[in-house]
Amino acid sequence: MRCPFCAADNTQVRETRQTEDGAANRRRRVCAVCGGRFTTFERVQLRELTVLKRSGKRQPFDRDKLVRSIAIATRKRQVADETIERMTSGIVRQLEASGEAEVAAATLGELVMEALRVVDDVAYVRFASVYRNFAEARDFEAFVADLAETVGQRKTAEEG
Repeated sequence: MRCPFCAADNTQVRETRQTEDGAANRRRRVCAVCGGRFTTFERVQLRELTVLKRSGKRQPFDRDKLVRSIAIATRKRQVADETIERMTSGIVRQLEASGEAEVAAATLGELVMEALRVVDDVAYVRFASVYRNFAEARDFEAFVADLAETVGQRKTAEEG
């Protein structure tokens, strides 16, 4: 593994642990040249996924981009990094389990929204506002009204 600080190829693994969900190995590394310390993650990848954008353009699936999108939606919310990691791993597993090498951006967006809806309503609305391209306050009102109705139904079902 190349050192991110000095670009030397000579790094050593100091510690290896599995992540909480067991989907990745976390490795602490040290550069033998500059002494820099950094962490890497090793994950199983069943197939190369491609995202089909709305414009028709195709691009390789980027797990880090998915993590960043979820992190932006959950910023300043009480959502732990481990929760974001579990959500991301779950979404990636769903995509890989579908058997398709190509996934529509709309499908990916819906999977993210489903995951956020369970974790945090505010993050869900934030993500939806960008994903669904809300243009006016009316768009938010309609979306939040649907969300409030669903939450009310969920609470009624839990009490009954």
